[in-house]
Order: sequence, then structure tokens, then C-alpha cells
Amino acid sequence: MSRAVVSLNSGSSSIKFALFTLEPEGPRHGAAGKLEGIGTAPHLVARAADGAVLVDRGWDRGAGLTHEALLGDLFTWAGDHLTDHDIIAVGHRVVHGGTKFFRPLIIDDTLLSALDALCPLAPLHQPHNLAAIRAIRTLAPDLPQIACFDTAFHHDLPEVATRFGLPRALHDKGLRRYGFHGLSYEYIDRALREADPELASDRVIAAHLGNGASLCAMQNGRSVDTTMGFTALDGLIMGTRCGAIDPGVVIHLQTQEGMSAAEVETLLYKQAGLLGVSGISSDMRALHDSDDPRAAEAIDLFTWRAAREASALISSLGGVDALIFTAGIGENDPVIRAAICARLAWLGIVIDPSANARNAPIISAEDSRVAVRVIPTDEERMIAIHTLAALTTAGGQS
Repeated sequence: MSRAVVSLNSGSSSIKFALFTLEPEGPRHGAAGKLEGIGTAPHLVARAADGAVLVDRGWDRGAGLTHEALLGDLFTWAGDHLTDHDIIAVGHRVVHGGTKFFRPLIIDDTLLSALDALCPLAPLHQPHNLAAIRAIRTLAPDLPQIACFDTAFHHDLPEVATRFGLPRALHDKGLRRYGFHGLSYEYIDRALREADPELASDRVIAAHLGNGASLCAMQNGRSVDTTMGFTALDGLIMGTRCGAIDPGVVIHLQTQEGMSAAEVETLLYKQAGLLGVSGISSDMRALHDSDDPRAAEAIDLFTWRAAREASALISSLGGVDALIFTAGIGENDPVIRAAICARLAWLGIVIDPSANARNAPIISAEDSRVAVRVIPTDEERMIAIHTLAALTTAGGQS
């Protein structure tokens, strides 16, 4: 029986998971899947490393099933079908670690309570991250669980990059820029270092473009600046999130439109972004398929904002040598990549249309002054790596 760890990424309406067996060369992918449609029509698909379908199941009348109930079903399935694996720990993506938590940690009551206090900083993600932790505590109370923080990669940002123009006392209370998508950026740095070590040491902008989207300026494995700040609401326009906005708009919505703080939060997190601008969908694929001019306007705003924010990060880096696209849109949408690169043509970026169309690893032309790559992210692998590191630090076996 081979030992294994499970990586779990619990979101508002989905749970992604992956099983990694422990090998001398590092974690090896064994199986992965996604439980999506939570709250509406839950559907579970899991595949082996070779792509073979292990389970494909839906729940009739499952709209009322919670994360906890569905995780129970997932555990039951795993116990029946993954009998060749001894699962020694579960690692979780925890979106916000605040100022205190920037290394993977074994979860106990004290840590869980501290992470609860950070839920207002990531209301779309943190509560679901913690709900999964509590569910597994009930299902398997003796199984070690590890928190892996999405803010950790940015914890040593230059001091100037962490500050807002607010009174110092508020900064000291934690009102500062944190940055997110850190597990993804950490993986991208590792993958780029394997593919081109010299380029990884240069000035790199990574674009994590999905339903949630951000950019990160990196140099030699370190985050120098990033577009998300105090919360995962900041920066780029996203699927349902507005991105960076004049704070005066928030004041106006409350004082002139009569909206409560809760209503403003719902608007900016769940009703804005691509969905709000287009009035059609938060899914970029649906917008591409639409001939409604509002869809084209939303796409144009998405690429304009991405290029605009990338230009600002170039200032933080003092130049740029590589642009990396990753995540769902970044990895799979040649139209969006081409549009962003066209807006950054002043940098000397030249795209190879054929390479871009087939999502090739390198999509820049030979005469491009900036290397442009597509690197699929693997946050679940980073969670597995961090989980093993935490067990080792705590005196466990890896």
C-alpha cells in the first residue's frame, strides 16, 4: 500500500481535489477530480493519472446538500475505491493567512480560530476553506490537516508595496496589501525555473487569468508586486468581481443609492466583473460565443485592464523579460492572450499566431524582445509539497 496525501481546494460552489503518492523524487499525481455545482446540481468527476474516469456521479435533488455532506460522500467513495493508498494527511488551500501565517501549518483549534477571524478579508473563499477543514475533522478526526496559504508567496513584498495611503495605525492593524494566488505563482516560478533557469531569475510578470484573476511581478522567485491587495476583490476585472475601483464609488453606493454594506459587498463580489458589464455571463467562453455588443465590451475591458496593470508592474520591476500566462483563461484562450499582448506591443512583444492558437508552451515570435510563455498551473501539487514540508517540520514522516 502506497502512502499518499490529498490536496483540497474548497471554493464557494466547487471542491477540487488531487491525490499524490509519495515517491523518492517527490509527490506523484495519482488521481484528481472536481465536485462542482454545490448549491445547485452537484456533480463529481474523478480521473486517474492516465485520464481514465474513476467516477462520474450527479446528485438528484442535490441543491440543498452542503460542502460537509458532499465531502462525506467523497470520503465514502475514496474509502471504497482508493484502497491501495494510505492517506497520511490532507492539505488545504487557505486563501488568507493575514500577517501571521506564511508557512504551511498543521491545523489545530488555535489556528482554526485565528483563520476564522480572517473570513471578512476573503468572504468568497475563506469560509468554504474552513468548512472543508471542519468537515474532515468530523469524518477523520485523527488525520493531520495542513493549511497552505495563498497569501504566503507575497509575505515578503517590499514594504512600500504593502502600504495604502491610510493612517499608520490602520496599517499596523493589518489594513495593508497582501496579494493572492500565491500557490499558483509559486508553482509557475518552479516550472519556469525548470524550463529556463536564467529567465526565471529575470523580470517576470505572471498572469493568473481565470474566474479570479491577478498579475504578479516576480524576480528570482520573489514576489515584487501584485495586483490583488487587502482582499481578492482588488486589481483586474474578474468573472463576478469588479477589480480595482475608486473608493468613492463605495461611499456613493451607500450614501446616495442607499445600499447597506452587505449589499455593496454582494454587488462588488458577485454581481460585477464580466457578468455585470456584459449582463450575460461571467464565463469568458460564453462571452466569446455571444454576438451581443455588451459581451465584446466586457472582453475589451478585461484585456485593457490586464495590459494596464501589467504596465504598472513593469515599473515595479524596472522592466520586463518574460510574460507568463496561466489558469483557465490564460492557458486556454488564444484570443485573450493575443489581445493583451497587442496592447503591450510597445514593449516589443511579438506573438507567433500559430503557436498561440495551439496553446504552445512558448508563444512569442523569435524577434520578440519579451519571452511569452503558457504554463499550466498546478496549485494542488504545491499544496502537496507544502503538506509534506509541514509534516517533516513537525517531526512526521515524508
